[in-house]
Amino acid sequence: MKIILLSGGSGKRLWPLSNDVRSKQFLKVVRGGDGKTESMLQRVYRQIKEAGHNGEITVATAVTQVESIKGQLGEAVSIVVEPERRNTFPAIALSAAYLYFEKNCSLEETVVVLPVDPYVGEEYFRMLHKLDAAVQAGAADLVLMGVAPTYPSEKYGYIIPIPQAGVDGEQFLPVLEFREKPDMQTAGELIQKGGLWNCGVFALKLSYLMGIIKKTIPCACYADVLRQYGEFEKTSFDYAVVEKAESVAVLPYHGEWKDLGTWNTLTEVMEEKPIGDVVVSEKCRNTHVINELSIPIVVMGAKDMIVAASPDGILVSDKEQSSYIKGYVENRDMRPMFEERSWGEYKVLDIAGGEDGTKSLTKRKKIREGERIAYQVHQNRAEVLTVLSGKCIITVNDRAHEAFAGDTYSVPAGVKHGVFAVTDTEVLEVQVGKELIKDGTELIEGKEE
Repeated sequence: MKIILLSGGSGKRLWPLSNDVRSKQFLKVVRGGDGKTESMLQRVYRQIKEAGHNGEITVATAVTQVESIKGQLGEAVSIVVEPERRNTFPAIALSAAYLYFEKNCSLEETVVVLPVDPYVGEEYFRMLHKLDAAVQAGAADLVLMGVAPTYPSEKYGYIIPIPQAGVDGEQFLPVLEFREKPDMQTAGELIQKGGLWNCGVFALKLSYLMGIIKKTIPCACYADVLRQYGEFEKTSFDYAVVEKAESVAVLPYHGEWKDLGTWNTLTEVMEEKPIGDVVVSEKCRNTHVINELSIPIVVMGAKDMIVAASPDGILVSDKEQSSYIKGYVENRDMRPMFEERSWGEYKVLDIAGGEDGTKSLTKRKKIREGERIAYQVHQNRAEVLTVLSGKCIITVNDRAHEAFAGDTYSVPAGVKHGVFAVTDTEVLEVQVGKELIKDGTELIEGKEE
């Protein structure tokens, strides 16, 4: 069995902590079994391993999230990068082609696809073994997992099974129909008929996926699929494949399941209400405050509120109303002010522009011990690097310098430079130039900045 984790989305519903680069699955606000905070990505990856799934896990994502994934899961994780965002059907098709052409997986192999961000119990992942067994036994072309609803909801699609005994003695039920996000009354009626929430988990043989791919585009290798990626219909896998399949079965799941896609649902599983430099008065009720800024936040008398502050912005909202935030921020052209990278993380402290067109960008970078920022050269900007803490090696034009807190190095445009962290290191980086984003950067070696 091979597992494909779908990691996508723009992260707008959990703004300002999430953005196009730092989506919701990367936020470390939930505590794991060891008491330390972990992201939803890290939690799901850990739970898969703990459930005894030792096969390869492939993460399908956009190029903007690659560094965050490597930073949280390590360099060895298998990643499929979409050339462009085209919804779940193209992403899954690309991942299947990767498994077949690049990993030489058998066409008889079961492929299980699931989202990267559900909040679920251990039983959820143990059930993946049952999905695999059902596919291999020929229970159906596609085998889905459906969540037993706890209340009528307009937020989820519904799987309506045929009310009969399970297939081959298991609890699998043949699927009668699918209903996409019904109104509240209809949702209640569907639940009475045995309807299940569609949680986006399904299993099928690799041969089934490859058959669909080859009907869409001619391909003899993975490069062919990458080159023609834009030929795939920009749609969900549910619409393109699942709802058109002739044989579909569903396995009901009755355990813990939450979609942590909005602030009001995410805060339900957060153990600590104040995070960061926060003071909350005793008269506050059911209020969560998350502060990633270096200035304090004081909240008094707030009830059923979420207050979240990051370098990207500040949100003050009633919890119920917070689910509508996407419409207010999705059209704003906002540069991500915080990013996790494979070598560590950085925070943008200041962006400024002069009357002569010169711009400046100040970053505070945290580089983990043993990691390095690429040896590179910028044609259109100069940099000033100041070591704030730790010990590192700063290389300028092939000359290595041992650097400690307080040391400063000026790097003119056109000069090669890089940083290697001997210990955990913090560096203040000031960029100055006419163009800072698309600046003619050339990577000599190592990881991107």
